[in-house]
Amino acid sequence: MSRPATRVFALLELLQDRAEVSGAELAERLEVDPRTVRRYATKLQELGIPVEARRGRHGGYRLRPGYKLPPLMLTDDEATAVVLGLVAAERFGLPTADAALAKIRRVLPVALRDRVAALQQTLGFTRAETPAASPATPTLLTLAAAARKRRRARMTYTTHEGLVSERDVDPYGIVFHNGRWYLAALAGEDIRTFRVDRVAAVAVLEDPAAPAPPGFDAAAHVARSLARVPWRWEVEVLLSTTLDEARARVPATMAELSGEDGAVVMVCRAEQLDGMAQMLAGLGWPFVIRRPDELRDAVSALARQLDAASRA
Repeated sequence: MSRPATRVFALLELLQDRAEVSGAELAERLEVDPRTVRRYATKLQELGIPVEARRGRHGGYRLRPGYKLPPLMLTDDEATAVVLGLVAAERFGLPTADAALAKIRRVLPVALRDRVAALQQTLGFTRAETPAASPATPTLLTLAAAARKRRRARMTYTTHEGLVSERDVDPYGIVFHNGRWYLAALAGEDIRTFRVDRVAAVAVLEDPAAPAPPGFDAAAHVARSLARVPWRWEVEVLLSTTLDEARARVPATMAELSGEDGAVVMVCRAEQLDGMAQMLAGLGWPFVIRRPDELRDAVSALARQLDAASRA
């Protein structure tokens, strides 16, 4: 490295990357002696950047935890990764991602900004656009804090029917699925799934939350609960395949799957039976319809359409 100023900012960049770095490693990376490292750390402190030193054989340097560093320094590759991550987050519904993306774009060097813009313009997504309703960032952070601290939370929630109520819940985890954020939480006697964008206000209480059941998986719970959303038809079909093959083809949010005598029982709900008939045909496995009887008619109608198409 050349000038001392360059080394000072290189020290700052190294401290951003790690929770703590030993003086010996910093001296080696900066190609200076340990005494010079101490002098560089002092210069950063004089600039108002809280560099803390821990003395002793295993001592080192770190930035004070929680300090928000104004001049965040990123390499070109790191800046590109941040921008693309924010682009994806914006598409998939992360609150305030668009505002953060605009700020990052403004401070990118011109050459890098043009390269990133070219990549962004040619970037394609296979998932749907961002949903219309996204939760507020403070709501997400507050619910996450309650789950981490194992504290009860009080939230104002609006149901699908438009009913507004205040309820106390024990948050167990937050799950992002299919463009929406969900909360898995104990409410009363049952563990329920709440849409976070329907939470108008939330506060962490001092009361401890009830512990989650052993091995509880918030993502699996949300997937199961979404698969149980009441639709018009309740469907049960026996599939001639293995449980592993069925799970690889049928999302957990679409149906509940269980093994039975070398086959798989699929239980799900559907609004339109013709769509369910098409899904079963697309799976390509032999199947037996257990309920409803109307699904047999839908499958027969699909078979006639396919037969007619093959003869056209």
